[in-house]
Amino acid sequence: VQLQACGGGLVQAGGSLRLSCAASGRAFSTYTMGWFRQAPGKEREFVACISWSGGITYYADSVKGRFTISRDNAKNTLYLQLTSLKPEDTAIYYCARKYSRGSYDDGGAYDGWGQGTLVTVSS
Repeated sequence: VQLQACGGGLVQAGGSLRLSCAASGRAFSTYTMGWFRQAPGKEREFVACISWSGGITYYADSVKGRFTISRDNAKNTLYLQLTSLKPEDTAIYYCARKYSRGSYDDGGAYDGWGQGTLVTVSS
């Protein structure tokens, strides 16, 4: 699978953004999909994931209540709505496909990493 994230940008604290992730290839609708992020000088961290049907979602504690993950299987697209943004949300955001039975927040269980999209939140 090939994944391409977009929708990042510069936003003031308290603002909102909507990230999209377009998937090419077959079987997008049969996989759990996730969002991860990597801030400058820090390790990549889990943000959110969504089951193949969209019925189950998980969020990192740091974004719970502020970010919403969703998907449109008909369009092979994954979304991440970011609201109430904080400067500490500044990072490159990546989408990925969960291909193994590892933990939902383990980046090693995912593949298809693309270039990511940069989100910068100013204070």
